[in-house]
Amino acid sequence: MHWLFTGRLSIDELKVKIADLPQSLHGTKLVHLTDFHYDGVRLSEELLQQAIAASNAANPDIIVLTGDYVTDDPKPINQLALRLKDLQSRCGVYAVLGNHDIHYKHSKAEVTSALTSIGIHVLWNEIAYPLGPQLPIVGLADYWSKEFQPAVVMNQLNCHTPRIVLSHNPDTAEILQQWRVDLQLSGHTHGGHIVLPGLGPVIVHYQKLLKQLPQKLQRWQPLSLGDCSKVVKHWEWAKGFHQVSNNQLYVNRGLGTYRPGRLFCPPEVTVITLMTQ
Repeated sequence: MHWLFTGRLSIDELKVKIADLPQSLHGTKLVHLTDFHYDGVRLSEELLQQAIAASNAANPDIIVLTGDYVTDDPKPINQLALRLKDLQSRCGVYAVLGNHDIHYKHSKAEVTSALTSIGIHVLWNEIAYPLGPQLPIVGLADYWSKEFQPAVVMNQLNCHTPRIVLSHNPDTAEILQQWRVDLQLSGHTHGGHIVLPGLGPVIVHYQKLLKQLPQKLQRWQPLSLGDCSKVVKHWEWAKGFHQVSNNQLYVNRGLGTYRPGRLFCPPEVTVITLMTQ
C-alpha cells in the first residue's frame, strides 16, 4: 500500500523497567515487529525493507515478531521469509503466530515451516531462553485458537523469575493478570488505524458514543459495538504502553495496513531497552 495511505515508518523507542532483572541484562535491547500482512497489497516492499533496515540499525540483542505475517492465503509467507532472512540480532529472532496465520487448516504449518526454515524460532505455547535462564521468553498460541492455554505454559515458571510474554492479541493481557508478566508484547489492533492527536484511536470514542445511544439506534450504526468487539475487546489498549494490574503491556501499531488506511497512526518498528528497577 502506498505510503500516503499508511504514513511514514516510525521508529519508536521505549525504556522498560523490569523488577528483578539481573544487572547483566540491564540495557538489553529488543526490536519488536508485528502485523506484516504481506499479501502484495497491505505492505509495500519499500516499507518492509525500511523496517528491516531500521531493525538491524538498532543492533538488537533479540528480535521478536508477534504475528499476522500473512492475511488469508498463507502462500506469500515464502516470499516474506526471504526478506525476513536479512534480520540480524545477537540472540536470534523469536516469533508467535496471529489469527491470520491460522486462517486455514494448513496455514499454521505452512507459516511455521517458512519461518523456521530461515532460523526464526516460532513459539506456540513454549518457553525459550535466548537471553539466559534469568529472563525467559514465553510465546503463547493465538488467543482465537483452541490451543490458547496460558496456564499450561505460565505455571512452568517460578513467580520470582521475570519474563517477557509474546501474545498477538492484547486482549490476553486481561487473562494474564493472574500471572507475573513483566512485559507483554502484542499487535493485532494496527493501533486503531485512525487516531485523533491527543485523544487516541477514533474507535475508542466511537464505542463510548454508541453506548450512550438507545439500543434501537445502535443497530443502525455502520459499525456496531458487537463488530468492534469481534476484533478486540480492549480498544483502549490499541497502541502503546499500558499498565494492566501489576503487569506491563506494549502494543505495536504494526506494519501492514487495511482500508481506509492510517491517519496519525504510522506503521511502527519498536526498539525496547530493558532496565533494572
